[in-house]
Amino acid sequence: QVQLQESGGGLVQAGGSLRLSCAGSGRTFSNYNMGWFRQAPGKEREFVGVHIWNGRGTFYADSVKGRFTISRDTGKDTLYLQMNSLKPEDTAVYYCAAKRYAGVYWSQQGYEYWGQGTQVTVST
Repeated sequence: QVQLQESGGGLVQAGGSLRLSCAGSGRTFSNYNMGWFRQAPGKEREFVGVHIWNGRGTFYADSVKGRFTISRDTGKDTLYLQMNSLKPEDTAVYYCAAKRYAGVYWSQQGYEYWGQGTQVTVST
């Protein structure tokens, strides 16, 4: 069974940091593009960032650029999201996702695998 499993969410004060992990299992994701999305209460799911598998880099939403960093351990099939300088508006359920072809990577469409999500709550 192919799975993506997020972990590392929690409650943090504004200005704090959290590191999310996304572990893949059931297949190798080494040649997949892997992204992070988030969904705040009452809002649509939105793109956070993506790691392109063939070394073409990482890309971020403007709202998190300079504060969030995506990294990846290909050997462990694990994706990370380091979140610094957190703001209350970062509160959301964070999902990781994987797609074989990058294409329109900021769109949810085309991502073949999704995790169940992990809650991040940033208090004032």
